[in-house]
Amino acid sequence: MKKTGILNSDLAKLAADLGHTDRVCIGDLGLPVPIGVAKIDLALKTGSPSFQEVLDVYLEHILVEKIILAEEIKKENPKQLENLLKKLDKQVQVEYVSHEDLKELNKDVKAIIRTGENTPYSNLILQSGVTI
Repeated sequence: MKKTGILNSDLAKLAADLGHTDRVCIGDLGLPVPIGVAKIDLALKTGSPSFQEVLDVYLEHILVEKIILAEEIKKENPKQLENLLKKLDKQVQVEYVSHEDLKELNKDVKAIIRTGENTPYSNLILQSGVTI
């Protein structure tokens, strides 16, 4: 049995399989999952695990070069946005698109990680970087 690292087997496998520019979405409990896209469901109950908890673990283990967020988060959930931007390395590119465009982009992600988060627009796509 693993002692450290990502303990969820589906999430650990996803992390191990990522290559440069692969994309993964971390989403709230209401984000739809397109047909054919893998869903790693971590939700236990409303609010648990939180979006920020899952993001913390992801960023601890995955090199991210770019994130994509819904433009609506700026107005509808600024505290969530502020907290997540603080966690990013300075070189991470941040892009904003409409929520509808974010859902469309999710058709091409490797997986959507579903959290128990229940605050508006707590969704983002993370694009993997490359270690050299």
